[in-house]
Amino acid sequence: MNQRSIATVSLSGALDEKLRAIAASGFDAVEIFENDLLSFAGSPRDVGQMCRDLGLAICAFQPFRDFEGMPEPQRGRNFARAERKFDLMQELQTDLMLICSNISQASLGGIDRAAGDFHELGGRAAARGLRVGYEALAWGLHVNDYRDAWEIVRRADHKSIGIILDSFHALAPAFPTLPIQSIPADKIFLVQLADAPKLGLDVLSWSRHFRCFPGQGDLPVVAFMEAVLATGYSGPLSLEIFNDQFRAGSAVRTATDGLRSLILLEDRLGRGTSLQPKAPSRGVGFIEFAVSEEKAEDLTALFGQLGFRKTGVHRSKDVERWSQGHIELVVNCEPDGFAHSHYVAHGPGVCAIAIDVDDAGKTMARAEALQARTFYQPVGPGELEIPAIRGVGGSLLYFLEPGGKNWDLDFETLRSDAADVRLGAVDHISQSMPYDEMLSWLLFYTGILDLERLPQIEIADPVGLVQSQALINGSENLRFVLNGSSATRTLSARFIHEFFGSGVQHVAFSCGDIFAAIAAMRARGAGFLKIPDNYYDDIEAKYGLAPETMAALRHNQILYDREGDGEFFQAYTHVFDERFFFEIVERRDYHGFGAANAAIRLAAQTRESRPLTMPRS
Repeated sequence: MNQRSIATVSLSGALDEKLRAIAASGFDAVEIFENDLLSFAGSPRDVGQMCRDLGLAICAFQPFRDFEGMPEPQRGRNFARAERKFDLMQELQTDLMLICSNISQASLGGIDRAAGDFHELGGRAAARGLRVGYEALAWGLHVNDYRDAWEIVRRADHKSIGIILDSFHALAPAFPTLPIQSIPADKIFLVQLADAPKLGLDVLSWSRHFRCFPGQGDLPVVAFMEAVLATGYSGPLSLEIFNDQFRAGSAVRTATDGLRSLILLEDRLGRGTSLQPKAPSRGVGFIEFAVSEEKAEDLTALFGQLGFRKTGVHRSKDVERWSQGHIELVVNCEPDGFAHSHYVAHGPGVCAIAIDVDDAGKTMARAEALQARTFYQPVGPGELEIPAIRGVGGSLLYFLEPGGKNWDLDFETLRSDAADVRLGAVDHISQSMPYDEMLSWLLFYTGILDLERLPQIEIADPVGLVQSQALINGSENLRFVLNGSSATRTLSARFIHEFFGSGVQHVAFSCGDIFAAIAAMRARGAGFLKIPDNYYDDIEAKYGLAPETMAALRHNQILYDREGDGEFFQAYTHVFDERFFFEIVERRDYHGFGAANAAIRLAAQTRESRPLTMPRS
């Protein structure tokens, strides 16, 4: 297995904080970024000792800039500067220095000139038992292609001079990866990895602000690594990430995500990881709400208006079960335990989600191998212990499997009159979080469960932009939507402020006839979000729907969207206790989430919400 490494530039914080986070996450090695060292109060020798104490090898010191092809006197000065860096490397006790291709306007260019400079530097490095790796920056003045960098290394013809391959610098400019296979493995000194979303930016801005971990972006990192491994390379795989979100986030979370991304990449490459395969998911087993007794009355009244029936009470706890179709909702008012702690921290809201999977044990083993935090809570006599991990905002993610003991054995069944069942299943669950956490939870969900991400979209809130990322399984019976915003006044941001952290902002239920479902709900006293007449005028002009359909849409406050021949209908309840709400949807061969209507919904909810006092940004 290749050594797993990360560059210190990838994380936030001071150098010692970064190193502790990297070690705690389970990395084998680290690249020391020069700026981190220069701003640290300790000596290079102190840093080297700190790494050894933490069990971290230093696989490289970087970067050394603007070296090759310089005229005199800069050329002579560069060799003197390199000797000083060699001194520093020996104090760190690392043997590899990264040199990136020259971007100085004073550089002269020329492959043979650069090769001559590296041959001479190789002799100086070899005298100290050191090595130098050359990396082509995608914006290098004369060398911006790894193939040219390799030709310079080849012509330098020195055992202490090799190439450093970086996935971003190869993939962002769309260079072919097949030529990598022709590079001898012993001349590849280091492989750096980064992914990135597809953006219409110049490559320098793209690199400096939007790199992310493998699996979080859109670059073909797997194909890059397949070419690297075809050479027989067995050295370190090191993450080098420049990302504004990561710089603003937790070093521990970022480091954990980084290691998770490497494990997942190795698994996709068939590199002998111990990861259990993803168990197929079957949808949502139940959703648990943590509330006080007073709020429980209001919440269960809303459930009743939506057509849910109270079908069970817990055998030993103040917990109720409400059901409709294949939807199971749990209302937990216990005065102690996890749900109560969640309520104290966040107020009324979803504290747990149970996912039906084919094999709960394998899913838990996969989650634990990917650094998920497991959760255990004492259970009472006869109660079922359900495997669980920590999810978004400290909530729980339970794993249920068919054919074994069922969670509902903990409940005494209640008989009730047959109800007019209108809702069939949980269509999707929408979670709001700080923008800088979105990539982390994306990797969490897609790494553990059989979920694929749809293209991220941008939604206009009346007071800012919201980024929305949908995740869906192959059977389309499990869907999550992750929402994040860096604007402080958007509905997503206000939810996080009111909820005191990330969590479920809304749950969507599917039905077969939304017009009949909404009519029945309204007859039971349910109220729905008011949609402006201007919206319906536009829908009528855009789609030419039948007059009776338009009348029904207006009357029931139902929104409409169309994709090809597919149709989508959606309606929203009022926000419950300023925290969460419910959505009723009907899909007719439609696979999206009504993104065209999101801005309309956000504006309507903003009008309904009371003025909130937000922290100053």
